[in-house]
Amino acid sequence: MIVRQFLQWVRSAPPGERAEATSALARAYLHSDLSPDDLAAAEGAMIMLLDDPSPLVRRALSEVFASSQKAPRIVVDALAADQLDVAYPILTRSPMLLEDEMVDLIATGTSDTQVAIASRVMLSRPLAAAISEVGSAEACLTLLENPDADIALFSVDRIVDRFGHLAAIRENLTARDDLPMPTRQALLSKLSQTLAGFVTSRQWLGPEHAEYAAREACEKATLALAAETPYEQVAALMQHLRTSGQLTGGMILRALLSGNVVLFEEALAELSGVPLDRVTGYIHDKNISGFHALYSKAGLPDVAYPAFREAITAMREGILIGEQGGVARLKRRMVERVLSRCSHERGPETASLLALLRRFSVEAAREEARMFCDDLVANDYMVADHRMVA
Repeated sequence: MIVRQFLQWVRSAPPGERAEATSALARAYLHSDLSPDDLAAAEGAMIMLLDDPSPLVRRALSEVFASSQKAPRIVVDALAADQLDVAYPILTRSPMLLEDEMVDLIATGTSDTQVAIASRVMLSRPLAAAISEVGSAEACLTLLENPDADIALFSVDRIVDRFGHLAAIRENLTARDDLPMPTRQALLSKLSQTLAGFVTSRQWLGPEHAEYAAREACEKATLALAAETPYEQVAALMQHLRTSGQLTGGMILRALLSGNVVLFEEALAELSGVPLDRVTGYIHDKNISGFHALYSKAGLPDVAYPAFREAITAMREGILIGEQGGVARLKRRMVERVLSRCSHERGPETASLLALLRRFSVEAAREEARMFCDDLVANDYMVADHRMVA
């Protein structure tokens, strides 16, 4: 009887009053001691209200049923597919939405729908994977910002692959303490590509020059990252660099000339497939023939071999002893020693190697000069502070 009266009244009531009455009916359905006949009548009335022209009425249903496990299934499904302001409470909170249903909504819905699902409390790993695979950039950022989301590492890597060029995504990920080094390096690579594209679009540099500058900057940043990488994670970083095509002869030579022997050894082990302990033995063995065989097995360019040979010889002679600046910076004495020795092997095939070593030499000299000036300024400040105290 009450439901019949409601249906008669709702036909002519204003939208605001219809919304209030609909909310009361939905709460009565959930919490009142209604007879089976009244429950069935109330459910029928609410199904009818799904076609109400006012979103206020449908939103009232959505708000009441969003957190309930006793809501009519057909009503919940219909509300989830409604316009966003109606569907939002259901998408973000309803325990009645099945995981498969939400995966389908992620795949077929709008970015707003994806964002709503990405913000759900205790978001499951499969849903996070679906968002990372097909979700919009905004949905992926919402997912990363959701502290309750269970996100697998492969999903994070997929987001980096799709949206690592966006500053908001990069800032969120780089702020994480638990981000693996391979993923951090992938973000560096994305950043370098973005910068190259920006410089090219502004016509500040030609495409090839911009790409080279970005690649060199990425190599330098990667070595700085590798210098901070825990020893047990270096192999994973090398594997990532190899699979992404970044573990080049130039990067490995830069690492060796910077004194990063750990990276050098791990890189050769990754490329050659030779166990690390044997790689270490070949590198530190006085007989250079073992290293030559290892170098060839790693597939590194023959033209660069003299530089590696001379760098290893210089390292064995202790040229790195007393060097400052850590293993992320090219060592000037080492670079100049290798450049001097390789200059005696001039030929058409060595031109590119000598050009690379000259660039390394200039970079090393500039870095050394910068460190020297920084030390001078720091010493001046210390003297000034001492005089003030005295």
